[in-house]
Amino acid sequence: MIYFDHNATTPIDPLVVEAMQPFLMGFYGNPSSLHRHGRLAKTAVEQARQHVASLINVQPEQVIFTSGGTEANNLALTAATNTQYKHVLVGATEHPSVIECCRNYLSASCSVDVLDVDEGGLLTPDYLQSCITADTGLISVMHANNETGVIQGIQTLAELVKDKPTVFHTDAVQSLGKLEVDFNAMGVNLMTLSSHKIYGPKGVGALIHDNQTTLSPMLYGGSQELGFRTGTENVAGIVGFGKAAELAKQHLAERAKHLVALQKELEQGISDIKGLTIAGIQSERLPNTTQILMDNVDGEMLLMQLDKQSIAVSSGSACSSNSKNPSPVLKAMGYNDKLALSAIRVSLGQQNTHEEVQEFISVLKSIINSNQ
Repeated sequence: MIYFDHNATTPIDPLVVEAMQPFLMGFYGNPSSLHRHGRLAKTAVEQARQHVASLINVQPEQVIFTSGGTEANNLALTAATNTQYKHVLVGATEHPSVIECCRNYLSASCSVDVLDVDEGGLLTPDYLQSCITADTGLISVMHANNETGVIQGIQTLAELVKDKPTVFHTDAVQSLGKLEVDFNAMGVNLMTLSSHKIYGPKGVGALIHDNQTTLSPMLYGGSQELGFRTGTENVAGIVGFGKAAELAKQHLAERAKHLVALQKELEQGISDIKGLTIAGIQSERLPNTTQILMDNVDGEMLLMQLDKQSIAVSSGSACSSNSKNPSPVLKAMGYNDKLALSAIRVSLGQQNTHEEVQEFISVLKSIINSNQ
């Protein structure tokens, strides 16, 4: 199987499995326990916290471990309920865990406005400035889109509210491990991360906190993670996240170089397909992500035909893959329903090869030709 769906999840790195193994079997203590077994587990959690913090240039105490990116996004958005400023701005191309939280949680106590993007998937500073009011308490804009790979200029956008009582949150789940991500340089208050997008285990993520923004716990019953995320820690998962973060920092440049070369080869190889469009190609994108749209093609059928040829791609966000509706991200960028429904997303990873890219190009062209 050729696996081209790394934005949905990545294969766990063998070195990550090796780091986790002792905490799945022998070292089973509860980190809150004071005996030796507990202290050993606590030390492992704190070492992992240091590795995650180092990857994004923050202090370890700014890392709040969660069950994943979705929980971290939801926890971040609770900041909107802890201020007198009840106006929230959220990007139109955000992940469902942000959009649905706004729709089902924040809308009861806050006024939520959705920020439009241009045809390149970008939110412009002038437009954001025009949407900010004296009551804007929180802005959430993702760093890199999970479907198109389009990268937002978060540092420039966050600068607009630097001197205002406005919390700025960014979902950096997709950019982590593919780009240099520096929390302090971006100037944000909150940042969401996830382990399984950087060759770590599923079921663990983090919210990075500026240690000033007030959050509301979503769970009650313990004091873990400074009271922001109660419940016994997933020690093995956290250790795996820490190891994945350590490896991501060590190999960031070489991974990015490899992905850029594969992406360039892929996009050049499909450039002669009639009626093909690459979403967001006019914007800066992640070095691994290519979202393909084609005239008179059903994206779901194409995905299944590729699957029969042992090639795994996605039709968009894995969190909304069961939806038969066109992607809200592509709709926000101005694509019509028919073209949006043709979309497949190719997201490359560190283990992919040039031979696999060439095989994909050949198979894709063969399928399209046979369907004409």
